[in-house]
Amino acid sequence: MENRNSSSYLSGRRKFIRAGLGVAGGLALPAGFVTKAFAADQPPIGTWPAGASGNSVFIGITVPRTGTYAVQGEDELKGYQLAVEHINAGHPLIQQMSPKTKKGVLGKAVKYGVADSAAKPNDAVQAQQRFITENKAILLTGSTSSAVAVALNKLAQREKVLYVAGISGSNDTTGKDCVRYGFRQCIYGQTAAAAIGPAIVKTFGKNKKAAYLTPDYTYGHTVTKSMEDYLKTAGWTTVTNQVAPLGASDYSSYLLNVANSGADVLLNVNWGHDAVLSTQQARQFGIFDKMKLVVPYQTPFLAREVGGGLMAGVYAASDFWWTLEDKYPLAKMFVEEFDKKYGYKPRWGAENAYMEFALWAEAVENAGTFYPPDVIKSYEAGRKIQSMVGEVYFRKEDHQLVRPVIIIKGKAPKEMRNKEDFYEVVEIVPGAPLMQKPDAFGCNLGSYT
Repeated sequence: MENRNSSSYLSGRRKFIRAGLGVAGGLALPAGFVTKAFAADQPPIGTWPAGASGNSVFIGITVPRTGTYAVQGEDELKGYQLAVEHINAGHPLIQQMSPKTKKGVLGKAVKYGVADSAAKPNDAVQAQQRFITENKAILLTGSTSSAVAVALNKLAQREKVLYVAGISGSNDTTGKDCVRYGFRQCIYGQTAAAAIGPAIVKTFGKNKKAAYLTPDYTYGHTVTKSMEDYLKTAGWTTVTNQVAPLGASDYSSYLLNVANSGADVLLNVNWGHDAVLSTQQARQFGIFDKMKLVVPYQTPFLAREVGGGLMAGVYAASDFWWTLEDKYPLAKMFVEEFDKKYGYKPRWGAENAYMEFALWAEAVENAGTFYPPDVIKSYEAGRKIQSMVGEVYFRKEDHQLVRPVIIIKGKAPKEMRNKEDFYEVVEIVPGAPLMQKPDAFGCNLGSYT
């Protein structure tokens, strides 16, 4: 008698069932049914299928609510919260980016938990591990520090749970520390430098001397290197690079070296409250009496926090500025919805967060399943998606979103139309020509399973 428990029989039967489903799906089955059938035939992976077995799914969010990046973390969190509200309601803005989304994702309500990372990798990893273990999280997010993003990349790949970076400017996040289970939509050191570099050279000329203030971790080092590499092509030289720890309170020793360096331009790569303090203290040292300021990677709320019109005429590279509502219909919808709910114009951290969840919903809906490898392949399909900054898509080779960089210039107080009109958008630079080749920064995504 034939042994129907044999592995060869089961394997053959699976192939027969799959073939039959494929034909039937082509004839009469609803969209997504075949994908779900395929996924259902797979062994459990990560938190799947347990995390998607009920009528809701859970997302773990870790943002800094204390520490030097807290202000930016709170803005980012508001973007996530608004996106979840809109996804669950089937809001028209979400449907513009994810047309298949009705209410919830694949009909399941989205729930979430929030933990304070304090911009510390260990804190973020421990919190997300709890969300995985206790809540069966099917998605992780919330970096505001690239050190956190890199750590969560590694956790996601190990646990086989998807991770989408919130804010992360390091080249390494989709470079040497990229993973199959990680995705990023924001700009980063390379694209920021390639976009703002021409504007800086045009404004200040060739063969200038540059001083840098650099935070001592992966974000700071890769942004500074990208800026140096670009400006070198215009004959610029680095006369000093002052590297300070994250969360420093006194920049006097670093600024003394900058003041005595003979630089023409100070490029402040610091971020969050570090950017605020170092810029304010630079003014106290009289540095801006003898050199110009450039912010290669804009900090949300920097102009408001430093005060006194200190950012007037200062160029910065950004993901988003709210006056893009004048150009992009989806930006206008987002700014209006955000302002109505929170009472201020969204900064780019909130826009990033909202977009990450919209892009995730789009990927899951097109996969027709929460099965992680199928969702990853849906991201990798390269579909063109409408967004707050026009049409965007993910590169399959490194999971980096191809999107424009927004070049802004600070306004003087007398030029501001309202209390939040800190910048004018001077250029929207298309993303694809700015990006390095997918393997240039050492990306090797790793396995699906």
